[in-house]
Amino acid sequence: MKALGIAFEDRIEPFTEAVNYKAFRAFSPTGQVPVLMDGVRTVWDSLGIVLYLAERHEGVWPEGEDARAFAMCAVTEMHGGFSALRNQCPMNVGVRVKMAPHDSALARDVARLTELFGEGLDRFGGPWLAGPDFTAMDAFYAPVAFRIRTHGLDVGGAQTWVDAILAHPAMQQWETEALAESWREPSHETEVGASGEIIEDFRTG
Repeated sequence: MKALGIAFEDRIEPFTEAVNYKAFRAFSPTGQVPVLMDGVRTVWDSLGIVLYLAERHEGVWPEGEDARAFAMCAVTEMHGGFSALRNQCPMNVGVRVKMAPHDSALARDVARLTELFGEGLDRFGGPWLAGPDFTAMDAFYAPVAFRIRTHGLDVGGAQTWVDAILAHPAMQQWETEALAESWREPSHETEVGASGEIIEDFRTG
């Protein structure tokens, strides 16, 4: 929404417990985030939010049919897949981790990311994954860019996209605010530590 200039107010809900379901149920039907509140309407789940926005705003999906079909498939693949990446490379903007050698499941996920990113850049000319404009596909894989950097994952030539999205103003703001957060959730800290050796910590909060 920031990349496309869609106005909204950002509300941060800290993950203060290992399971935040009960607290988050106060505003989210699933007890999870993200959630978009549009007047009296609540739109939940990242994919649901993207579909909702696409009905109301231009630019959420690529304009060309081939690029749009590719982006839609890639978004749903991210939404429902890459479980090894999610489990073995926890999301943490503030640290850098030296990982042990990948197991076969993570190696497959990294190989698939490399293939998917490379296909998008080659077919549609970049600099974004589905062409010249930032779309929902880039937004869905934006957290992956942080995971790639945090855990030192090798995505070959697709690193050009990783570098580009990490330099995006919305991503820079996300990182700056994340590094300044003061709270820590113990189970998440444990997950990050279990993923490898933490060799750098840039968090200031």
